[in-house]
Amino acid sequence: MLRLLYTLTMYLLTPVILYRLAARGLRYRRYLSRWKERFGFFPAPGFRNSSWVHAVSVGEVNAAAPLIRALMQRYPDQPMVVTTVTPTGSERVQKLFGDKVFHVYLPYDLPASVKRFLDRIQPRFAVIMETEIWPNLFITCKERSIPIVVTNARLSERSLRGYGPVRPLARRAIRCASFVAAQSPQDAERLRTLGAAVTRLAVIGNLKFDMQVPDNLPSMGAELREAWGAQRPVWIAASTHEGEELPVLKAHSMVLKRFPDALLLIAPRHPERFRAVASVCRSLGFITRVRSEKTAADARTQCFVIDTMGELLRFYAAADIAFVGGSLEAIGGHNLLEPAALGKPVIVGPHTFNTEEVAFSLIEARAALRVEDEAALGATLSRLLAQADERLAMGQAAQAVLDRERGAVERTLRIVEQVLGE
Repeated sequence: MLRLLYTLTMYLLTPVILYRLAARGLRYRRYLSRWKERFGFFPAPGFRNSSWVHAVSVGEVNAAAPLIRALMQRYPDQPMVVTTVTPTGSERVQKLFGDKVFHVYLPYDLPASVKRFLDRIQPRFAVIMETEIWPNLFITCKERSIPIVVTNARLSERSLRGYGPVRPLARRAIRCASFVAAQSPQDAERLRTLGAAVTRLAVIGNLKFDMQVPDNLPSMGAELREAWGAQRPVWIAASTHEGEELPVLKAHSMVLKRFPDALLLIAPRHPERFRAVASVCRSLGFITRVRSEKTAADARTQCFVIDTMGELLRFYAAADIAFVGGSLEAIGGHNLLEPAALGKPVIVGPHTFNTEEVAFSLIEARAALRVEDEAALGATLSRLLAQADERLAMGQAAQAVLDRERGAVERTLRIVEQVLGE
């Protein structure tokens, strides 16, 4: 009965879903032309027994990339299907893999849409990144004997509470998974509380620790520094949200008082906010350039707005310090491991519940620092920019944490093999 009510609600929400599709399509024209995929309508690729990995957006795609490559190598005769939900996630898949994978948007969790989707891609197994629990999708896969491995699974206390009255349905859905591979013991315990079977639940770590840094990335960062002025202090505020840019800019004003030639790189999380952030920078009197208009900042630039997608690692490589957004506001924080993998000191705000284990590991190792507000951010930046030895020590500690925690990709491969063997 609960599943029936859930499905009925999904169908009743279809007009709202169509409105959102149209609104997003106005910002992403290519997404508008592919809206039918969200209902399971797309040309059948004509293959069977595919390997299917689902990753919601850019962050999940980046985390899944080493696993996708490993699965392609382990099962070379099986076509690889990668699904996303967001247009930016789709663009990232295309940039990383091109035509080596078949990309399609995940359908909405409507029974008919799910069945059309599965009929077309014919998966041998599914790997779902993090905790995307869609009842109709999971139950239909179970009915068709398609094993599901939920990997890199995380569940915050707030998300667990959010299931509320639909927890029995979530329990039924997650019990359809053949295995749930959690990021941490805390995540595993919350997933068990949600309903994951203890015999099908294990802690395998975070796939993001297995990220691979391109060998040429440091040299690419050095090239950018040459254009800006190799010796000037540079810091980056990455994946910022509304409500965070103003504190970041106030912190930069504090930095400029001590380091008048300092450069701030600011990368808003959502593309629709690129223009607004550039306008705020200029309205506050900062000499500002944007990536899409100028390929690089110059020696006079004080704020450089990164209004392009897929280049964040390159700009991390060019910075002295990285502040990772989604943490000053109660968003939960974003990927701290990308700057850490490049040996950059990391600063976060008070809200990191979406990445709490990573944040704890980095802070405990003195590879990251937590600040409470813009004043603390400005003071911490000013101190670190003046202390090259401390920055170096933090960067080395960050890389040591990554080296220690690697291995989740191989552990996930073993779980997939175990599930297929059964």
